Amino acid sequence: MVEYKAARWGRTFGKIDRFAPTSQTCSACGRIDGPKPLSVRSWTCLCGAVHDRDVNAAINVLAQGRWDNSNACGTRVRPALVPAPRPTSRRETGIRPDAACSTRSVEGISVL
Repeated sequence: MVEYKAARWGRTFGKIDRFAPTSQTCSACGRIDGPKPLSVRSWTCLCGAVHDRDVNAAINVLAQGRWDNSNACGTRVRPALVPAPRPTSRRETGIRPDAACSTRSVEGISVL
């Protein structure tokens, strides 16, 4: 339902791994601190960052969703198409006016 609503309102939907340790990972340094009981609502990482469990998980979910969908913000994957310049003469195109239609042999070599 969330995916449908995101498409309806022109938003990007990103799905992350269901078992990603988002509440166990420090959003400042990336260290995984390990599982904690649900009664633990805040914790301090060894890097010194103090985290609220839910806010930290939300930051990690957003970061992982952006990482998985690194092109979701409209970044171009390929460079834009550039039309080929038009040749100025028949000689540049490689067309020989005196050449007959060629046929291909079984090996794929052109035969006149």
